[in-house]
Amino acid sequence: MAETIKTDVLIIGAGPIGLFAVFELGLLDMKAHLVDILDKIGGQCAELYPEKPIYDIPGIPYVTGQGLVEALLAQIKPFGPAFHLGEMVERIERIGEPMFRITTDRGKFFEAKVVVIAAGGGSFQPKKPPIPGIEPYEGRSVFYAVRRMEDFRGKDILIVGGGDSAVDWTLNLAPIAKRLTLLHRRDAFRAAPDSVNKMHALVEEGKIDLLLGQVTALQGSGGALSGALIKRADGSSVTLACETMLPFFGLTMKLGPVAQWGIELREGELIPVDTASFETNEPGIFAVGDINWYPGKIKLILCGFHEAALMAQKAYHYVFPDKKLVFQYTTSSTSLQKKLGVS
Repeated sequence: MAETIKTDVLIIGAGPIGLFAVFELGLLDMKAHLVDILDKIGGQCAELYPEKPIYDIPGIPYVTGQGLVEALLAQIKPFGPAFHLGEMVERIERIGEPMFRITTDRGKFFEAKVVVIAAGGGSFQPKKPPIPGIEPYEGRSVFYAVRRMEDFRGKDILIVGGGDSAVDWTLNLAPIAKRLTLLHRRDAFRAAPDSVNKMHALVEEGKIDLLLGQVTALQGSGGALSGALIKRADGSSVTLACETMLPFFGLTMKLGPVAQWGIELREGELIPVDTASFETNEPGIFAVGDINWYPGKIKLILCGFHEAALMAQKAYHYVFPDKKLVFQYTTSSTSLQKKLGVS
């Protein structure tokens, strides 16, 4: 059995609300680990709209999704959170009062006195391309995420998509691939302009291939891909030899295993909480951000920040049941400023 990781708080979700929860918990001397199904920090902001402008963060007239994530990471750096990316929490068991045992889909175990669900709309799942018979290849030669670049070294790779993930991984994998082809249905990309320009430069230099069209069928046997049938934009078809395909069609949000954790749900999708602390019907388990529900709930990042602050006040009593909580302001408390490294 894998070694159990012990922490004060386990946060499920490493988006902006999960990151700010680290800050509020850290001010009160609580250590946190974060688990996220995505392979990078930032949740929706980093995965779905890193370049999208955000105008309603208090005191910040303009920031991009990625810019906000980077600022939050800088803010929580003094508290040294640990991140466990590319894995999903599958099970939560109560093993004490208070104490939870948390298991992920990659066989990792945690013990924590508090669990904070900051999973946005739930678990992110990749949108699968409508290709008949793709299932036997999934996880063997068709992958919806890149967890280790080395796994793709020397491979004949087909990347499908036109967003940031498709173009970014084209740039990252091109130097190590045997051959790489980027396929998109049209000659207009949703990725960052600088990345698109770099991709076109690689095409002009003959280092990668660019095709316009869609995959209609896969060739191979036993889960080993040998080629893809492509219907090109002009209506003709061509078979492209490849041994690995990476479709990047975006993400969809599903509640996933949350529904099996014994937590009360509203309409099967949202977690009702007490607005004094954003605790669920299970003592010691909190829900903050878009995944929770209460009368008057508004799905804004700034509301999630407020929820994280109140959550931390209640969480303190579970982690330090014998200590009295004294509220302090960062503007005037030298002890808090010392924690932040600004005193």
